[in-house]
Amino acid sequence: MFGLGRKQTPLLGIDIGSTAVKLVELSRPGASATGHYQVDRYAIEPLPPNAMAEKKIADAEMVGQTVGRVLRRAETKNKRAALAISGSAVITKTITMSGELSESDMEAQLQLDADQYIPFPLEEVNIDFDVLGPSTANPGMVDVLLVASRRENIDDRLAALAVAGLTAEIVDVETYAMENACVLMLEEDADARREETVAVADIGAATTTLYVLNKGQIVYTREQKFGGLQLINDIQHRLDVPREQAAAKLINGELPEDYESQVLAPFKEAMSQQIGRALQFFYSATAYDRADRILLTGGVASLPGLDQLVGERLGIAAGVGDPFRHMSLSKELADTALKRDAPALVIAVGLALRGFA
Repeated sequence: MFGLGRKQTPLLGIDIGSTAVKLVELSRPGASATGHYQVDRYAIEPLPPNAMAEKKIADAEMVGQTVGRVLRRAETKNKRAALAISGSAVITKTITMSGELSESDMEAQLQLDADQYIPFPLEEVNIDFDVLGPSTANPGMVDVLLVASRRENIDDRLAALAVAGLTAEIVDVETYAMENACVLMLEEDADARREETVAVADIGAATTTLYVLNKGQIVYTREQKFGGLQLINDIQHRLDVPREQAAAKLINGELPEDYESQVLAPFKEAMSQQIGRALQFFYSATAYDRADRILLTGGVASLPGLDQLVGERLGIAAGVGDPFRHMSLSKELADTALKRDAPALVIAVGLALRGFA
């Protein structure tokens, strides 16, 4: 079960991460004559420590209860959702097909040929496809994106949503959700800037994923095992306290006077190095030799001064990604809180956008 085609009804964007569940609900007031979006609701709820293993659900009941809490926190009545699975859990393949085939004929042909592209028994996978457009190499043909994932990767997430009383209308891939949100952030800029090569470092709890966009499309991704949990580990070792207590001290600001110089500054330096290393892999693996700018997303992106340090170390203009920058807010939302949380909500926004054409 995927949903590569767009829907017409507002959906809850539900991002199930390794340490938290994030929700975003958008609307388009005034029949969307201008394409303007409004943020109606959002919420973030931490997951219990044993709910996830890496990016996989270890306890669907526990995750489902957390989804239920995030729904109550957001005070939404919407029961239809879009969610995503990790890019590492999917197989993608761009193939060429006759442009004269109908969608149903394409689907039938792909079902017959899928075993050529998917290294698992077909009964163990979900597949979907999307027509990307005319093939530049083969006139009269079209490029088709085939996406497949093992059923277990999807079924666990559907089970968790069911615990909370939600129906998943779309199961997306994090990479495409990120692209959706980035296109929205970039399309508000001048035409010249939309032509840029933009790197997005999405800093999660356990991993940092580099996405590189050119002309609004993701052309490269790379995941590295370094994220916000490293900062908590550093605090834990510095203070000699359990991890949960270290996390609580970070959240509550109960840190020693030398925290910034002895813990935070080295962490930010290490994060800059990780992002720089990921960019070097990008340059060596592609024909690109430079990114024009870099955006930081994920919860860690809000650390004071991290974007400036990354920009200085890498010699690239850097900033913090804000998917709500050109959106209006419902009167119930606090602008200050949303601005603080915005970088962590990029994938949830990309999922919520799937509800609109």
